[in-house]
Amino acid sequence: MLKLRIITALCLIPLVLSAIFLLPLPFFALFATLIFLLAGREWGRFIDNQRANVVMVSLGLILIALMAAVPIEHIWSPDLHPWVSTLLCVGAGWWLASLGLVLAYPRSAGLWRRQSWLKALFAILTLVPFFWSVLALRSYQYDESSYFGAWLLLFVMSLVWFADTGAYFVGKALGRHKLCPKVSPGKTIEGMLGGVLFASLLAWSVTRLLELSGPQSTVLLIASVAAVFASVLGDLVESMFKREAGLKDSGQILPGHGGMMDRIDSLTAALPVFIVTVRLLS
Repeated sequence: MLKLRIITALCLIPLVLSAIFLLPLPFFALFATLIFLLAGREWGRFIDNQRANVVMVSLGLILIALMAAVPIEHIWSPDLHPWVSTLLCVGAGWWLASLGLVLAYPRSAGLWRRQSWLKALFAILTLVPFFWSVLALRSYQYDESSYFGAWLLLFVMSLVWFADTGAYFVGKALGRHKLCPKVSPGKTIEGMLGGVLFASLLAWSVTRLLELSGPQSTVLLIASVAAVFASVLGDLVESMFKREAGLKDSGQILPGHGGMMDRIDSLTAALPVFIVTVRLLS
């Protein structure tokens, strides 16, 4: 299994990096749309495995309507488009609410376990802000430099990867206290804090590399830590829905890794929270 995970990762990393840095913005949006639709289909399995395609199509129609209302080139004009800003704030609000659902699980599941419409709403609140946060980061200052947003997106994604790596090694070495045993028994408080430390070191290194100082450095560090904590929550929320659906993985599209949601669950929370935090503090 480990060998298969490594082979898949070695194939995925160049693909993702190529999409971020080499695809023109309209084609990158298509790439992000494909990820959105695959994740939407897997979310459909959390709701009703027999209607997964219906959920995917419904989410796709919502996305088409939003993209028609806000063309890619108008996401920043020059500030973040009001509709996109509202969507990201709604997404951040959803993650605050989901924290309560996770902490109160399994009691909280009684509110939504048999409510398909409510679980569909959760899918919208999870995936739609995620999609727009990906495009917002990638398209930031695109007219001045086509690579600036690419580096920014990669930075936030790297925060999550560093946090996952730190959580794994610190949790394995020092983990004693369970973080949320009823949702994800393998996660520990020590692992989470180790992940935050790893990601914070990355963020601090970037501030030094870019020679940021004063308020800019502070905002970046705070937003990075907020994104990392959100990434942990994103992972826990997906684990909660998988547990209720009786699923080990969200899908099988990525050999050794599971489904698309299994790979992006942390990012669905980290990206919108990062943007919202930066805008609130700037």
